[in-house]
Amino acid sequence: MKIQLTSVFVDDQAKALHFYTEILGFVMKHDVPLGEKDRWLTVVSAEEPHGVELLLEPAGHPAVKPYRDTLVQDGIPLAQFAVDDVRAEYERLSGLGVRFTQEPLEMGPVTTAVFDDTCGNLIQIATTPQ
Repeated sequence: MKIQLTSVFVDDQAKALHFYTEILGFVMKHDVPLGEKDRWLTVVSAEEPHGVELLLEPAGHPAVKPYRDTLVQDGIPLAQFAVDDVRAEYERLSGLGVRFTQEPLEMGPVTTAVFDDTCGNLIQIATTPQ
């Protein structure tokens, strides 16, 4: 068994696609229209184009808003992405205008930082020992 697809709820798929590709560096994998405005829109790591897909899921379901609002209010990231160097990625993303809610923080062998993805979510980046 392996993880093939996971998702983040987004307020605006076009805005999310821009952020996740142009700012974070992911690559669009699938873009399939679903009705008038929604799409089956996935991105993947440029380093692993056949790896796990991230679905940029429309946040229209009524349960999504209170769920995400509570996570953000409590400072809890919705997802975590692995990076080689949290501090370097923090500097790169900060330079692109990304707003961090947690600067790089060392927690034993793991270093993390948390940013706002501009689409309603907090995302954690982490470097773990290899």
